[in-house]
Amino acid sequence: METLQHLLLLLHLLGWAIVFGGTLVTLRDTRLPKGALHGILTALVTGILMVGLASASDELRDPNNVKVAVKLVVALVVTGLVVYGTRRPEKVTRGLLGAVLGLTVVNVAIAVLWR
Repeated sequence: METLQHLLLLLHLLGWAIVFGGTLVTLRDTRLPKGALHGILTALVTGILMVGLASASDELRDPNNVKVAVKLVVALVVTGLVVYGTRRPEKVTRGLLGAVLGLTVVNVAIAVLWR
């Protein structure tokens, strides 16, 4: 069970890295990278699976539900921004890209610093 949790964590972090790195690289062009949608959906789904697995398992530590809720809201906002930018590429601005980058950093910071 712990191995599955670690595998999901790896995929979760890779999803966020795809969103962050891809958006950072295309910041000058004011467009969202093609992989950003796949990255955020990977991060969102694996995050939900990790929480479900930890909640259902006796072996794993129970998740902090308030922290999970805050991270979920941030992830849903990033998902909405990425979907919007993917569906309407002509509407992508530096502000939208900055919001995606900033909220990605916020989500990772919450994961690392909230104890």
